[in-house]
Amino acid sequence: MTAARFTPGMTVRVRRAFQPGHVRTPYYARGKRGVVERLCGIFANPEELAYGRSGEPKLPLYRVRFAQQELWPDYRGTAHDTVDIELYEHWLEPI
Repeated sequence: MTAARFTPGMTVRVRRAFQPGHVRTPYYARGKRGVVERLCGIFANPEELAYGRSGEPKLPLYRVRFAQQELWPDYRGTAHDTVDIELYEHWLEPI
């Protein structure tokens, strides 16, 4: 089991990976910056489970908050509008 690398309030970037197959990370969030809102727990890796593998080692899952303007540059709402996305640690990079 992996210890959590990030803590609430830390700014992170979603990795720009475009690997084929089952991934749980939304395409529109890749390469974008957000702030860790909370650690949701440590779970088996769903990208491995999808192929019938063990999902080990288990990975920390975080709720990351993004400004909608960060995700969609043409967004016309307020600068305070956000979206929370739950992302596994191997998709996140420190800033």
